[in-house]
Amino acid sequence: MNIHLTKSQIGLDGVPAAETVLSHVDGERGELIIAGEHVGRLAAISSFEGVTARLWNGASKTTLTEANVRSHLGVARERAFARLPDLLPATRGMGIIDGFRAAVAGLRAEHGLEHEATIVGAFPVIAGALVRRAKGLEPVAPDPDVSHAADTLRMLHGRSPAMREITALDAYLVTASDHGMNASTFAARVVASTQADLFAAVTAGYCALTGPLHGGAPEPVLEMLDAIGSRERIQSWVDAALARGERMMGFGHRVYRVRDPRADVLKTAVEALASNGTDLPFAGEVEAYIRSALRKKNPERPLETNVEFFTAILLDALAIPRQAFTPIFAIARSAGWTAHAREQQRTGRLIRPSSSYVGAMPEV
Repeated sequence: MNIHLTKSQIGLDGVPAAETVLSHVDGERGELIIAGEHVGRLAAISSFEGVTARLWNGASKTTLTEANVRSHLGVARERAFARLPDLLPATRGMGIIDGFRAAVAGLRAEHGLEHEATIVGAFPVIAGALVRRAKGLEPVAPDPDVSHAADTLRMLHGRSPAMREITALDAYLVTASDHGMNASTFAARVVASTQADLFAAVTAGYCALTGPLHGGAPEPVLEMLDAIGSRERIQSWVDAALARGERMMGFGHRVYRVRDPRADVLKTAVEALASNGTDLPFAGEVEAYIRSALRKKNPERPLETNVEFFTAILLDALAIPRQAFTPIFAIARSAGWTAHAREQQRTGRLIRPSSSYVGAMPEV
């Protein structure tokens, strides 16, 4: 007998696949809790190393401190840089996004380092090397004594970043470190549920992240802002695009029915970068008009600003190439992926959902 499922059921909306202590998303209330803290407060009180310690401790019942994680990641970045001659040949002829995937797939265990640190430490090293190669430049060796955010910017740009730049990127890394059972985290947990190692699980997570319905929207936000061009064109451009039925990039979310709580965290971070040439007033006017237009179009359930709108503005203000946005997202989310994979291995079972067969049945 065929059982026809609703669209929501087919997409597994609202279907729990695991119990977790790592993060909680409430789309109706616009709430994100990571490791026991609201995302806004967490970004204000914690560095990326701090939230990573919280996530790893929750997943594995360890007692790592922020200082422990900072030390482990510093060593891991050095180890990853030493292995670049082994990792980069597989990326030859690829762009930054695909090259990152190939290099991540080549990661392996490092003696004396937990897999979690090996993975999270390697990500900015790989991203920095690929970005610089695209510019015809040599990779920059990491500095194990600085923070993960500071070293990420160093390896991307070849210079010591300003404190406001470090603070802004750190806020982004914290904010994007985990987000419930999103598609890439689910992919990582499915692979981990087979008892495959963390390297396989995280590679699966990154592959899911590259899809435009998950991690690929920040770049189109900038393309939209480029197309609008000036304050004088905001109303006419937005009205015409909505009349054509086009999607407003950076608005609406699969889970959130109200404003994405991460948007305000990153808006605050962008405001601190305004002296770095960021035209926040223009972006703010675009956001305000699009929100107003969407409320008029669908007053019952208007689309609200999501994290990708201010992610695009923040990463652009940090002079990160648009082609590197997905790997930068992965640098942040690697903390969550490794924690979820470890939690799944420790407490979960094989994830094996069923399907509803709607094909032809045999005649006899």
